[in-house]
Amino acid sequence: MLATGYSGVMQTASSVDLTRDCEAVQIPVGTPVTLKAGTPVDITQMLGGTFTVRAEGGLYRIAGGDADALGREGGIETETVTEATKPVTSEELEKQIWETLKTCYDPEIPVNIVDLGLVYDLRIEPAAEGCNVSVKMTLTAQGCGMGTVIAGDAQQKILYLPGVNQVDVEIVWDPPWHQSMITAEGRRILGLE
Repeated sequence: MLATGYSGVMQTASSVDLTRDCEAVQIPVGTPVTLKAGTPVDITQMLGGTFTVRAEGGLYRIAGGDADALGREGGIETETVTEATKPVTSEELEKQIWETLKTCYDPEIPVNIVDLGLVYDLRIEPAAEGCNVSVKMTLTAQGCGMGTVIAGDAQQKILYLPGVNQVDVEIVWDPPWHQSMITAEGRRILGLE
């Protein structure tokens, strides 16, 4: 996880009690858990269609499909990739994929994985129908248990794009991630500039 002095990351957006049992992923270990109905939670981050909540002394990631458990509509304020038009060229598809990756977030950091500098490589290969996409990405720390969750989020969102048949998101460690890889926009959001 990013160890910096940035502020405002965990500001509470709202406090609610869960309206039903809800599947979640414990941050940062990545362990699936069920938070019980009636559990009080503080929503600390709502980005990329997912929620980060503080409950029972820990942090948890809740998928956007479980927004109703938080008393929210299923159509939370998020970027949507399902409305994308079918790309005409590989350049247009590549642009859509990069925009889609910008809707993926580490649940502890309010900056998307592209602006964090976590995406190292993107390849698009023609297939019998459509194309196959390969992404190489890293994490801010090798011990982060949320890696498979973040990679899975990226994979699922890219699969929603028209013309994409298969997506492989691989987590790599070379080169090692460093804060210098954060874009100017990411640095602005984190207060590092």
